[in-house]
Amino acid sequence: MAEKKGQNYLHGAVILGAGVVIMKILGFIYKVPIANIIGDDGYSLFLVTYNVYNVFLTLSTAGLPIALSRMISQANAEGRPMQARRTFKVAWWTFLVIGLACTLVMFFFNGFLAADIMHNPPAALSIRAMAPAVLLVCLVSAYRGYCQGYGDMIPTTVGQVLEVLVKVAVGLALAAIVMRMGLGKEYGSAAAIFGVTMGSLAALGYMWLYKLRHYREEPPARPDEPDRPEKIFSRFMRIGIPIALGSSVLAILNLVDSSLCMDRLQSAAGFSLKQAQVLFGAYGKAQTLFNLPAAVITPLTISIVPAITAAIVRGNDDEATRISEDSMRIAAVLCLPMGVGLAVLSRPIIQVLFNVTHESGPALLAIMGVASFFVCMVLMENAILQASGKELLPMCSMLVGGLVKIAVNWFLVANPKINIYGAPIGTLSSYVTMFVMNFVFMCVVLDKNPRMRIIVTRPLLCSALMGAGAWAVYGIMEHFVGGESRLQMLLCLAAAILAAVAVYLSLAILLRTVTREDMRLIPGGERLAKRLHMR
Repeated sequence: MAEKKGQNYLHGAVILGAGVVIMKILGFIYKVPIANIIGDDGYSLFLVTYNVYNVFLTLSTAGLPIALSRMISQANAEGRPMQARRTFKVAWWTFLVIGLACTLVMFFFNGFLAADIMHNPPAALSIRAMAPAVLLVCLVSAYRGYCQGYGDMIPTTVGQVLEVLVKVAVGLALAAIVMRMGLGKEYGSAAAIFGVTMGSLAALGYMWLYKLRHYREEPPARPDEPDRPEKIFSRFMRIGIPIALGSSVLAILNLVDSSLCMDRLQSAAGFSLKQAQVLFGAYGKAQTLFNLPAAVITPLTISIVPAITAAIVRGNDDEATRISEDSMRIAAVLCLPMGVGLAVLSRPIIQVLFNVTHESGPALLAIMGVASFFVCMVLMENAILQASGKELLPMCSMLVGGLVKIAVNWFLVANPKINIYGAPIGTLSSYVTMFVMNFVFMCVVLDKNPRMRIIVTRPLLCSALMGAGAWAVYGIMEHFVGGESRLQMLLCLAAAILAAVAVYLSLAILLRTVTREDMRLIPGGERLAKRLHMR
């Protein structure tokens, strides 16, 4: 087998992170114009479909790629190439069966999912257009998990960028054509959604070719005796199912969020279907921005799982602990300023990106900006516990957090004075609950407790000062430039963001929030650290 050379966990995270930046830029090119084309009510169909899709996708792929990555990493650390090959084959067929089942459910029960589950009947056509993507992404996940098990993050990054490129090109083109034809927002949303299916097909083709070229199944120098397929399958599911169930809580949480919001806004708060769609569409636009910090952190969570697993297999618990704590600290360094920025600059961000949106948008984004920090930390805690073999604990914390979310939504969204604002308050409450529970679990089950004071204090101080600076700069610019037109707001926003970046980077270096040792782990980091005179 022609093995690709693995990267260290942070190097791999940087590769994945670079792909995420490109993906998110392309994602904005995809979602923001679509939201402007089909409006708040049309965007609610788009969002409902994504939430249904994410549940099926998470059930079929969330835990299994991590399980595959862990098993491949372990086989590689033990020098068992034949075991790695057989593990992939078992995983591939498992993904095929699960993905096909989920696709068929979405395709043939689209009306039931849209009307009876999501209380938004016009979303049925979009759900059917999205259905084939589940099967395709399942198969893509098998290849990604295999490569990640060897520490090779390049194909994941390239495949994701290719997937988004095709999604943007096809989705935007079809949506524009359908809306010009006057077929309505129901068909416009379905056309945009179909781009996801085509992007998934392109990614699958790339991943298949990559494995064929770089991981050829040549006879190993020292053949090993692989485990029986049924034993591999049993272990694969034993590791993957708890992770999948835990991760599915988050997807189900979003699904319940969508369903409860639409139902309570109509049945309890007294809004019409059209009014509820507009409010939920505004909430969906805020969610698009709210997901940005988590998307940046996700590559790090993917990279640390095989790294921690390999350290534990080698019996190096100190290295596993160091990777865990450093990862949480780096996550705080990255996600805190993003969350603060979304909260402080929520009004100009919403008004610049979306030409028409409901007045609730900025306040919704401000609350969710705060919640985004806890989302990122929960994702990191989940990855550490899963890599340490404690897959059931994150599932428990997310179940409790999900119940908190449901309870808060049920009561607050039903209040006509609070209405849609109850949804982000519920999100914040649920993730704070998960964060606290996971931290308690880590203190109990890990050999060394994570030092939260070291992890959070400096990034929090830097982010608070950065937020104050960004708020002040925007206010000063608005006073002199004006803030009535989108162009004026864009200029003020750009100045505030540049000031925020400068303040945060300066404080991060001055207070040693990021150290020279951290910079050595990323490509070109040593030279950059010298230029910045980092200690």
